[in-house]
Amino acid sequence: MHWLIDGHNLIGRMPNLRLNDPHDEAELLAYLRRFRARTGHQITVFFDPGSAYHPANRQKQGGVAIRFAPHGKTADQLIIRRLEQVKNPQAVAVVTSDRRIQQAARLARVRVVTSAEFSQQLLALDEPSSTPDKAQADISLSEEEVREWLEIFKKRRSS
Repeated sequence: MHWLIDGHNLIGRMPNLRLNDPHDEAELLAYLRRFRARTGHQITVFFDPGSAYHPANRQKQGGVAIRFAPHGKTADQLIIRRLEQVKNPQAVAVVTSDRRIQQAARLARVRVVTSAEFSQQLLALDEPSSTPDKAQADISLSEEEVREWLEIFKKRRSS
């Protein structure tokens, strides 16, 4: 399964994350890395550029592909364009509560999961396992990953 995620839309539905927090994207990515480690699913998360961010940016962290929309574009536009290119709709799901994106997903015959529903899946990853033999994945960031993220968000604030 390849998950296409409307990042800021999902952050807005997570009870412990806030859109006005400068670390909201990094915190969401920590959840997504745990989800990927547990499921092995492919994940692409899309973020709006924000007021201080200008160039389009593509990265991969912990197996999660990250796409920041370029200045003048929105994450919604990038997701809709990606949905229009889907060749195997059974292998793709989109996470959003945005009606326009949901409509585009349905036209592409792609499964839609609301941000509230997916948020519950992510939060469940932090609950203690009822089965003691389940292995816990180490999802901590390396020092290099921390430096990379600090640089990304430093550039966004200073631009």
